[in-house]
Amino acid sequence: MIKLINLEKSFNGQKVLNKLNLEVPEGQITAIIGPSGEGKSVLLKHVIGLLKPDRGIVMVDDDDITWMGRNELNRVREKFGMLFQNAALFDSMTVFENVAFPLEEKTRLTRNEIRDKVHEALEHVGLKGIDHKYPDELSGGMKKRVGLARALLLDPKIILFDEPTTGLDPIICRAIHQLIWETHQKFGFTALIVSHEIPEIFDISHNVAMLYHGEILEMGTPADIQRSEHPAVRQFITGSLEGPIHMV
Repeated sequence: MIKLINLEKSFNGQKVLNKLNLEVPEGQITAIIGPSGEGKSVLLKHVIGLLKPDRGIVMVDDDDITWMGRNELNRVREKFGMLFQNAALFDSMTVFENVAFPLEEKTRLTRNEIRDKVHEALEHVGLKGIDHKYPDELSGGMKKRVGLARALLLDPKIILFDEPTTGLDPIICRAIHQLIWETHQKFGFTALIVSHEIPEIFDISHNVAMLYHGEILEMGTPADIQRSEHPAVRQFITGSLEGPIHMV
């Protein structure tokens, strides 16, 4: 389980996370929704230890990672995979080299073992036979699939998805969501997804949390959130964002 307790973070005097509390259940898909600029990506960076809070605690399983040193933190990070917003592929590497990179860096597998694992991962995300291509030869959706193949390669216990469908058309967006769901069903990892895709993200999530003004306003099942009577939640999920979200 991931647990954030009274998390606070400010940048240049601007508070981004404000005594935020969140529990991410193990083995489920949890989506973080909310308007742009509310700190969703900042939250993810705290979960994996890329940022340290000003105050509060970040728990990953039984480990308090809040003020861990580099060696301890790297040990905890071995539990994580991450799919970045832009897939974070190396432009100078082929698809095969991009996916193989974590295996070459972190394992002692033979070249043949690495080849077999890369091919299996690419086939799982529907990209068989594109080993030789470079990122600039791929569509946006294909890049996300390559990123997901790489994230899965070390069999992570937890995968963080930072807006995995940003910039994709609705058809490819649905395909990526379906792939995340199918992959989760097969591997059973804990997933934390930052998303703006309303209502599509409800179809693949077990839990949804609304982040606004640095706090989690509500968390529940997709049905709970869709039935919410909180004005800020209602305004966001119905898309009526012509003006500022109204609080009570």
